[in-house]
Amino acid sequence: MKSNKIVFVGIAIAVLFISIVGIGLIIRNQSGGRSVDTMMNHIKVKEKTPTKASVSLDDSSLYDELPEIAKYPLAVTGYGDVNIEIMTSPEKAGKDYESWLIDVATKFNKANVTTPGGRTIGVSVRSVSSGLAADYIISRKHTPQLFTPSNYLWGEYITANGGDVTLNKRMVGNTAGLLISKGSEYNTYDSIIKAVQDGKINIGYTNPQTSSTGMNLLISILKDGSEDINSDAAIENYKKFNQNIPFVAYNTMQMRDSASKGTLDGMILEYQTYVNESNLNKLYDFIPFGIRHDNPLYIVGESTMPDEEIAACKAFNDYCMNSDSQSLAKKKGFNANDDYKSDREITGAEVNRALAIYKANKDNGQDIIAVFVADCSGSMSGDPINQLKQSLSNGAQYINENNMVGLVSYSTNVAIEVPIAKFDLNQRAYFQGGINSLTASGSTASYDAIVVAMDMINKAKEQNPDAKAMIFLLSDGYQNQGYKLKDITPALKDSEIPVYTISYTSDADTDAMKKLSGINEAATINADSDDIVYKIKSLFNSQM
Repeated sequence: MKSNKIVFVGIAIAVLFISIVGIGLIIRNQSGGRSVDTMMNHIKVKEKTPTKASVSLDDSSLYDELPEIAKYPLAVTGYGDVNIEIMTSPEKAGKDYESWLIDVATKFNKANVTTPGGRTIGVSVRSVSSGLAADYIISRKHTPQLFTPSNYLWGEYITANGGDVTLNKRMVGNTAGLLISKGSEYNTYDSIIKAVQDGKINIGYTNPQTSSTGMNLLISILKDGSEDINSDAAIENYKKFNQNIPFVAYNTMQMRDSASKGTLDGMILEYQTYVNESNLNKLYDFIPFGIRHDNPLYIVGESTMPDEEIAACKAFNDYCMNSDSQSLAKKKGFNANDDYKSDREITGAEVNRALAIYKANKDNGQDIIAVFVADCSGSMSGDPINQLKQSLSNGAQYINENNMVGLVSYSTNVAIEVPIAKFDLNQRAYFQGGINSLTASGSTASYDAIVVAMDMINKAKEQNPDAKAMIFLLSDGYQNQGYKLKDITPALKDSEIPVYTISYTSDADTDAMKKLSGINEAATINADSDDIVYKIKSLFNSQM
């Protein structure tokens, strides 16, 4: 009898346990823990018959899509008899510790400095990333009188691409650095690079096409392999490094966010930022590398510039170099680490070649599977949908032919416009046909479309399991139909597929898009009709 009771109690416990597990699974499913296959059962998907459209094989320049310079407004405006503009990298023309050049220019404008002819000089300051500013100058779409990037690589790059600049080698001193977790056994530049190449640590670096620090690291690693960056040894050294990088950050903010989440063991950053950010200098050690970031000052187009403007440029340079301006720079974190030197001299031809090597080898021959998800809901009607179509069409030339690409559209329901296939000329024609057919109407099932894109990628990876996957969501960020972000987050996190989000309206739901991109360390790009085409092409050029 006692034995029967024990058996009965055991059975009751087992039933109770199974019930609890079952209820837990039900709760988990109801709270967003559903698999892609399960979620697909509740999504209405239309598979369209792809149609081809003609494509242009002419390689248009990225310069053609540069936004109007008004997208980057003046931080300081000069009102002198002779006015000059200085285009500067952001760490010198932002807020708080990044405001040095703004402060100096404001004081200069109040000082009533004059030309030798007695006319007052006004200085305007415009903050633009170094690589983008170089593109403006080379293309002559906007030519300031003065240009101060973070390092001299961009001056060499401008000269090598037909620009006309002259050099003042240093305005304020700075250094690029590798940040590595405090206490790490890898505490020198060489040991950090070797540890990355051996797969022992993860670090992040920024897109060298726009970032001075990213460009510096790219060239440093190439030259570590061989002083001749065209050599097999140089390229192999970079490929060995890059194959163990989880991702190349679209911008510094994306990289820093990943580091704060513990995704990265280290990253690259300038010393002036590092020393001013207590959350960084408490967690990381700073290891300087590469050429110095001494913020050179260039006169742009001196050979054709009026004498009064040349005099004004030189007067402002002298003002930047006086003791008060340099003392202020030191307070902002500049003019430190002056004992760090670099003997390397990099030419503009080497910068051009390094960028070509980066584009050709950044994925180390690894195939990419990408699905573009286009928001065709009613809120995208008018200019946003037109810009979406234009940016996809123009950006397609920057997608490598070895990549696998598909196109999805959505409004109330989801449609597969173009199934995933290798992006050869045939697929590109189908891709363009899909773009041409996009129209805006209906509700917004954003996350249903992401699930469909994940499902397409999962099936494509059955044939190519080692391929690198990514999703590009082109939208205004709003969702009012189907699954919510919390519903798809577990499955998306498990998939490890990064979702790059690109907003097309000034009132986009950027918080939702940032959350979606943040799940698997992708970037969010906020743009409007004036600059979206350039930003999309830049993103494709770095990621695809």
